[in-house]
Amino acid sequence: MRTKFLNAVYPVSFALGLIIIWEAIVRICDVPLYLLPAPSDVVQVIDGELLDNMGTTIFEAVLGFLIANALGFLTAVIFVHSRPIEKGMFPLAIALKTTPVVALAPLLVIWLGTGYWSKVVASVIICFFPILVNSVKGLKAIEHEAWELFTAYKGTKLEIFWKLRLPTSLPYVMSALKISSSLAIVGAIVGEFVGSNQGLGYMVLLSSYHLDTPTMFAAILAAAVSGLILFGILSWLEKKLIFWQKVDEA
Repeated sequence: MRTKFLNAVYPVSFALGLIIIWEAIVRICDVPLYLLPAPSDVVQVIDGELLDNMGTTIFEAVLGFLIANALGFLTAVIFVHSRPIEKGMFPLAIALKTTPVVALAPLLVIWLGTGYWSKVVASVIICFFPILVNSVKGLKAIEHEAWELFTAYKGTKLEIFWKLRLPTSLPYVMSALKISSSLAIVGAIVGEFVGSNQGLGYMVLLSSYHLDTPTMFAAILAAAVSGLILFGILSWLEKKLIFWQKVDEA
């Protein structure tokens, strides 16, 4: 209990310290509002509109996150059971990963419009590769002795998957999910930059045109908080699912 309490106190204390220093520097140096707003200025612009746009971005990110990780894990299962398909399709996945999502976002808007789906697909693209790579690695990480035991007892491929491959892969999969949780927010916001009339990306873009720096900072803060919320949920879920091993407190 004490360890959990300290793990919560440390980041909160550090963040509060940074906020106090930030506020003091802005006030003492009399930094212009358009250049760097103080934390108190940022808090003043947090309103219902910001929360609505934050909800839009989270919705797009979560939907893209779920689709990407479902597709990525299923693709990994296919790769593990079919070496020719893995060799043929893995380079395509790498090519997709190395293509910046910001370069694909304008095409997504052209193909899918300025609604939710262009942002969801942007999140799918950016989240797909981590779950694919980690799932393939996890599904192949079974111990040789365990494999021989299942083979000796005439275990079917389905039994080997459910009782051996899947439990072994869970730590790898959960690590990928935590990585993807923040990437999903990034993908949604990039899509909103290119074409949208709502969401945190839209707020950042609009406020930059009007030099409304406090609103811009508030939107950036909301994006960071969204990523922390998703990461925290997945960290909690990891402790519940992978109960047979110690998970580092995060």
